[in-house]
Amino acid sequence: MAGMSEGIIAGYDGSLGSDEALRWAAREAAARGTALTICHAWAPEYLTLIGDPVVCELARKHGAEVLARGVRYAASALDDVRPDLAEGSPAQVLCERSGSAEMVVVGTRGHGGLTGAPLGSVPWQVAGHAQGRVVVVRGQWLPVNQSPGPIVVGVDGSPASEAALTFAFEEAALRDVYVVALCALADSPGTLGGARQMEEDFNHTMTIQEKEHSGVTVVRQVAVGSPRSALLTAAGSAQLLAVGSRGLGGLAGMRLGSVVQAVLHHSPCPVAVVHPHAPQP
Repeated sequence: MAGMSEGIIAGYDGSLGSDEALRWAAREAAARGTALTICHAWAPEYLTLIGDPVVCELARKHGAEVLARGVRYAASALDDVRPDLAEGSPAQVLCERSGSAEMVVVGTRGHGGLTGAPLGSVPWQVAGHAQGRVVVVRGQWLPVNQSPGPIVVGVDGSPASEAALTFAFEEAALRDVYVVALCALADSPGTLGGARQMEEDFNHTMTIQEKEHSGVTVVRQVAVGSPRSALLTAAGSAQLLAVGSRGLGGLAGMRLGSVVQAVLHHSPCPVAVVHPHAPQP
């Protein structure tokens, strides 16, 4: 996906969560040799309702100061850092920008998040409505060049999981680690022989993918229990968990499947939510 105009986009508001996301995004951009765009949205909806130009200008200046802090940090590690001071709500701005990005990176909770909530509204909306790849930086994570943990990816045969699998191989190659490809048979169709057919399809898919990515070691895992439990357990030793935005069991019209919702709230490591139709350069 090299050549995207914005490179990697990191949502930044100066909070601890966005600091973590920015660090992750900066190391990812360095590993991929791509640009890092740091985006700060300074005009939440309530400012529009107030309609006071003085208040708006103060908010814009504060936003510029916050953005400058993020740029200074990232510029110490990267040559191509691009500031983006945007007017609008953070989730809407990031979703709009996602169409020209290699990926969008956000923290679990910004300044507007509720204390104690496992996931803020902005990362939730971005994970569900952005295009392409969204990484929610949560739990423990390791820099690209210090990576003992594998990349774990959920595979169920859906277009979204195929896209997540491609992303998992890219990340594993960047980090020189192996991929754990996990298929949970609890998601298999409720028909006679459904689980066996799903396992056969999984092995067939992985055989093809392993040939295409011969430089990456793959460990196949087939779980008979809940996909939520299986993925969260595997993520305990991982540095990144990749999932498709909605699997075969997802309901039409749902932006995020129930398994994805669970891992976003409870994963012990960063989560990549991959939408099947990633934008083209």
